[in-house]
Amino acid sequence: MDALSNGKPIVLDGGMGQELRRRSSKPASPLWSSQVMLDEPELVVAVHRDFIEAGAQVLTVNTYAATPERLARDGATEWFDTLHTTALDAAHQARNHSGCPDVKIAGCLPPLVASYHSDVAPGHSACLDSYRRIVEAQARRVDLFLAETLSLTREAVAAAEAAQLTGLPVWVALTVSDGDGAQLRSGEPLIEAAAKAVDAGADAVLVNCSAPEAISASMHELAKLGVPFGGYGNGFQSIEALVPGGTVDCLTQREDLSPQAYARYAADWVDAGASIVGGCCEIGPEHIKELSQCFRSRINGQ
Repeated sequence: MDALSNGKPIVLDGGMGQELRRRSSKPASPLWSSQVMLDEPELVVAVHRDFIEAGAQVLTVNTYAATPERLARDGATEWFDTLHTTALDAAHQARNHSGCPDVKIAGCLPPLVASYHSDVAPGHSACLDSYRRIVEAQARRVDLFLAETLSLTREAVAAAEAAQLTGLPVWVALTVSDGDGAQLRSGEPLIEAAAKAVDAGADAVLVNCSAPEAISASMHELAKLGVPFGGYGNGFQSIEALVPGGTVDCLTQREDLSPQAYARYAADWVDAGASIVGGCCEIGPEHIKELSQCFRSRINGQ
């Protein structure tokens, strides 16, 4: 999937997990948004639909927490097939009923054990085995793969290697230090990790689930690679309180990231050369709507 010929960037959806937390009647779970696939799958369809109506051109399948490792720790390994099938069904149902058949569905390759904590990631061989299993579960029903919120090079390379075997486009999104957009949360240089992901098969490289300010700094690093790049930030005040196996209700939302404020950050990313933008945790349909309208206005010269 390429940026549109008129120069308008591709707009991704926003953060599914936090949006579901706002809508769900259930308490927060270590399985994050995947628990909703078991309890309230209709909410997932509704959130997908709202992002499409807001202008998202890409929906990411709601399987962020449905990895073999997380299910073994927080749920049951036998849920794997059900969660992936139900999530794919929800994305397709939303697209089919939206009247927007051109919306793409992205398979999700998340961190296997925990977000932001590179120290708990499995070794390369174990990563590759798990990502291959996820890819196999999704490949026949997605248009591309998005490996996201990866905090160290090893996971990014394994995810890209597993996904590129399908022949589908592969986008790899890395998460960087909120205080330094040039470093992954593991401390590794962003530019080196991104280059290795490209060598492993990534067609585009992004930075996600980081402070928008850090993403602004990272755009200049990604521009050096010569491949499509982009970003989608989160709206957390800090991610420090979240531990492996914890629940996201320990994190606090920023109060200064209105849809208009977030769109200004995204516009800066596009000015730096980004061709793929969207939102992550705490960035909802109203933010994506503002992004879409902002870029439409810029193309129309308004």
